[in-house]
Amino acid sequence: MKNDVLLDVENLKLFFRTSKGIVQAVDGVDFQMPSNQAVVVIGESGCGKTSFAKALLRLTPRNIHEYSGHVRLNGMDTMALDDEAFREDVRWVKISMVPQAAMNSLNPVLKVGDQVAEPLIIHMGMSQKNALETAKEMFKKVGVPVDFLDRYAFELSGGMRQRVAIAMALVTNPQLVVLDEPTSALDLLTQANIMNLLKRVKKETDASFILITHDIATSSELADRVVVMYAGQIVEDADARRFFEDPLHPYSQKLMASVPRLRATVEPEYITGQPPSLINPPTGCRFAARCTQRFDKCDQDPPLFEQEGRQVKCWLYEPGRKERKK
Repeated sequence: MKNDVLLDVENLKLFFRTSKGIVQAVDGVDFQMPSNQAVVVIGESGCGKTSFAKALLRLTPRNIHEYSGHVRLNGMDTMALDDEAFREDVRWVKISMVPQAAMNSLNPVLKVGDQVAEPLIIHMGMSQKNALETAKEMFKKVGVPVDFLDRYAFELSGGMRQRVAIAMALVTNPQLVVLDEPTSALDLLTQANIMNLLKRVKKETDASFILITHDIATSSELADRVVVMYAGQIVEDADARRFFEDPLHPYSQKLMASVPRLRATVEPEYITGQPPSLINPPTGCRFAARCTQRFDKCDQDPPLFEQEGRQVKCWLYEPGRKERKK
């Protein structure tokens, strides 16, 4: 059923060891999403978006300090699985990923058709012939000419490589697809084509999407819901329409104010300062040092407050408080 909870993330943490200290890349994230929904995760570079995606798929480096919490997919806690069971039963079977740089994710010495067919052979036990036939059908679905099956990645344009990466993520018919900046290295026309492709795929399949991006304007076309991350934490979680019309968190408001508008006379704004270091983040609100609405209570770490069906991590929305600025 569409309204059933597909993904339930509870207190997810992913910390890394470095020579300078412990990087708190994902710090206590709670998150839920139903089936057949597109959730867009936005925020500045270094706020933990990609680390969150990698934590979901257990694509973590070796310098882990802490990796804990619960990631439940259709009620199954994937964090309880050992690495082999996760690799066989979850990654690329139930959850797949489109990485940020398609050229870097495709093997330069293998034909792209073989690479798209590979998950079917490994995870579904298909023969190579049947897997290539399925890959051919997937190429048609994502708009790649079928004769490209016999080409290598370097023979494709950036847009076609991105479509191949999307085909590879979709070929096993996963329940959840995580897309990490899928349009960041593409020209504007190709970006629009890729977003139109994702909208069509979402409409034609039961797949759910988590789209990680800093491109707010492009992401608005696909989003059912928006999650804003800042300094390793979720600071706002809202229905997309309401978010784009009226963001609540001061950081979200600044992000939206930075987007140029075609028919507006208001100049885009910028956010002063920079995100805090995730090696030694502030003890209170992590956005407080850059916030124009800061007050005394911001020295304490706020919880996620419920606000008209949305969640916002800001003391301005504490129950009983009436003041709200923009």
